[in-house]
Amino acid sequence: MNNKNLIVVVGPTAIGKTSLSIKLAKHFGCEIISADSRQFYKEMSIGTAAPNHIELEQAKHHFIQHRSVTDDYNVGDFEKDALKTIDELFKNNNYVILIGGSGLYIDAVTKGLNYFPEVDDQVRTDLNIQYKNNGIQVLQKRLKELDPVYFDKVDINNTHRVMRALEVCISSGKPYSSFLNAPLKKRSFNTIKVGISAEREIIYNRINQRVDLMIQEGLLDEVKNLQKHKSLNALNTVGYKEVFRHLDGEWDLGFALSEIKKNTRRFAKRQLTWFKKDQEIKWFDYQDTISLYIDYIQKSSL
Repeated sequence: MNNKNLIVVVGPTAIGKTSLSIKLAKHFGCEIISADSRQFYKEMSIGTAAPNHIELEQAKHHFIQHRSVTDDYNVGDFEKDALKTIDELFKNNNYVILIGGSGLYIDAVTKGLNYFPEVDDQVRTDLNIQYKNNGIQVLQKRLKELDPVYFDKVDINNTHRVMRALEVCISSGKPYSSFLNAPLKKRSFNTIKVGISAEREIIYNRINQRVDLMIQEGLLDEVKNLQKHKSLNALNTVGYKEVFRHLDGEWDLGFALSEIKKNTRRFAKRQLTWFKKDQEIKWFDYQDTISLYIDYIQKSSL
């Protein structure tokens, strides 16, 4: 009988996922795989709240700052790499922890990705030119015309996802959403999902405190060092795009920080919306003791 268990820790940003996963890793004597797509990049540590050196020493982590912002690395690459690593870790342990706030990346590992037709390189080039010349609004309008179903569910301010959907729509002649209904893949391990949550006001206060701490730890300098790469998709993310506008003289620092906090709160709301749809997740309060998680995981283990 297969007795391999993947413990999945999810929840909104700043809720305490890193701390919980380290405690669980210590208890089960296992290693941690990060599914936080922003923490993959070695140039982005402060603004992504990546685990610090003390946290990394407490438990072995994988997929933390293992790529450069200049690398072309997507969710499909991560699915393949993460599954290979999980298989290796299961050779010596019955437990592996997968942690992250990126729902798409969590789903890629636990359920598998839908696969899409090849994209014409010229289509991708043309869309990039349109985006550069006219901004995201033109692409949003076109996506609404070609695939209103996906337009209604996607974060339309996420440039990468809007462009990816348009690439598939234009190259295939079919709506992007029509490729999203493939049956889920059967994994060779048992998946145990736990989520951390709190009242909205508590989540928002934790976010505000984290942003203030990021500034103290040197977020401005981190973003300054990335200015030459600011057009890259990896940097079109909360905490970086706002500081770029401050450094470009568009916003004063106070307004930039308020925008980071506001956009992070919106991001947390989207994270919870995504995860709350997953009926497999057992939710816990952010103040619950580690023993409650351990009891649930042990009862759910194969």
